[in-house]
Amino acid sequence: MRTESPDTDALPPLELWLCNIANQRDKQSFEKLFRWFAPKIQRFGIKQFNNPDTAKELLQDTMTNVWKKAHLFDMEKGAATTWVYAIMRNTSFDMLRKMRSQKEDQLSDDIWPLVEAENVEVQGFDDHLLSKKVARHLDRLSYEQRQLIEGVYFKDLSQEQLAAQFNIPLGTVKSRLRLAIQKLKHLMGEHS
Repeated sequence: MRTESPDTDALPPLELWLCNIANQRDKQSFEKLFRWFAPKIQRFGIKQFNNPDTAKELLQDTMTNVWKKAHLFDMEKGAATTWVYAIMRNTSFDMLRKMRSQKEDQLSDDIWPLVEAENVEVQGFDDHLLSKKVARHLDRLSYEQRQLIEGVYFKDLSQEQLAAQFNIPLGTVKSRLRLAIQKLKHLMGEHS
C-alpha cells in the first residue's frame, strides 16, 4: 500500500516563521504568521466573547504575546499551531478574569442608590452614607462579610489590603464581598 507524503508546500511554514521571529525579530515572518492566525483567532474570540471588538482585542493580545515569547517556542515539544493556540487560550482566560473582576467592581456600586435614598444619619462610622437602617442590615451579614463591607466602604481599604489583613486569598475577599453586597441589597429591598 502506497501512502503519499503530505504536500509541505501547501501548508504554511509556521515553525519557520516562528523561528525567524525568535532569532531575527523578522517582521515579515510575523506578518505572515499574523495573517495566517488572524481569522482563526477572531472566530474563536467571537465564539468565546460574542463581541467582535473583544475578539479583535484577543487577536492583538495573543499575537503580541507570540511576538514577545517566540524565543520560547520549541519545535520538538509541539506544533506551532498548538503553541499559538495555547497562548490564545491563556490570553482568553486572562481577559475573562479581567471582565469578571470589572463586573464585580461594578456590582459593588449598585448598593449606593439604595443607601442614598434613605434619610441618612451617622452611626458608628465617619461615612455620612451609613444610616441606622444600613447598620441594622450590616448586623444581619455574617461577621466575615460585615468586616469586608466595613473595610471597603467605610475604611477605604482595598481588596488586596483586606486579603492581607485577614490572611485570606484575594479571590475569597472578592467572593465574600460580592455575596455580602447581594445580601445587603436583598435585605434593604425587602424592608423599603
